[in-house]
Amino acid sequence: MHRPLEWKDIGPLTDIPVQGARRVEHREGRIAVFRTIDDQVFALRDECPHKKGPLSEGIVHGHAVTCPLHNWVIDLATGYATGPDEGCTGRIPARLVDGRVQLGLVV
Repeated sequence: MHRPLEWKDIGPLTDIPVQGARRVEHREGRIAVFRTIDDQVFALRDECPHKKGPLSEGIVHGHAVTCPLHNWVIDLATGYATGPDEGCTGRIPARLVDGRVQLGLVV
């Protein structure tokens, strides 16, 4: 069963650096919101599936982020580790509306 989502505005896209991230606190935990070089937005739980490293402090490249602790590369669209590493972090729906970032959070 799917739980309904509420779209929460977290601010303008320009508040997130290009190829960077912003951390958002939510009752269900920390969320890392990423902006790619082509101005797409993605949101993941702010913890690497390997050792729980803060993905919001990682290096964004293409549509992936490299964890700052042990260099695991996480696909921003799926939350899955790439290459030989296995694991997944939670993905949060994200969208851009009129230049503002919105997250789809469970009501």
